[in-house]
Amino acid sequence: MGDGRDDATVVGGGVIHSLIGPLPRHLYVYVDTTFTHREKQKVRFQPAVWFGLTSTPGRAWGCTIMLESGAVYRALPPHAIAFSVRPGWPWGLRASQTWDCYGTDFSAVEYPYLSGLRCLVKTENDELRGQHLFAVAPVGDAFSAVPEQAKEFHFLRLENERLSIQPTNHIVYEERSFSVGPLAFPHGLRAQTDVYRCE
Repeated sequence: MGDGRDDATVVGGGVIHSLIGPLPRHLYVYVDTTFTHREKQKVRFQPAVWFGLTSTPGRAWGCTIMLESGAVYRALPPHAIAFSVRPGWPWGLRASQTWDCYGTDFSAVEYPYLSGLRCLVKTENDELRGQHLFAVAPVGDAFSAVPEQAKEFHFLRLENERLSIQPTNHIVYEERSFSVGPLAFPHGLRAQTDVYRCE
């Protein structure tokens, strides 16, 4: 279903490839039916299972889900995903994700150390608390080869029951056995800019 396009979509005479892949584990979520149904539904957010991702350069991450009817949708935008039947409003794509995908290849991982940790997240207009779900690292693209451009995307469940996908410099974690002080963004940290080689 979805938008009916293949993994390779012709754009402007060229071909943009989109890689699909699984989440580290499937998640039970709710999907905004304005993205999946032709007519308005009695209940706007309906149960779904989120199990995959798509990455297309210059686009938001795409979420692959299954509805209770068994229908599968690929490449739903992140602001179509919620974690309750009544998530917080207003919520749009820019609040859900800061940067578009910049490559097709990625590796999704659930870090045991970060799994479930509380965090503070910078979104488009606000700082919200949330919880770590998993991370996705783009690989094999020109941006990831440059230290100051390389980004790992953390997928987060926010306190407003919305999904947010943010780079590491937009998140601080609370690890009660290690981190100290109130949950706040530190000052004075520098970006990684160096490439290290042994030979």
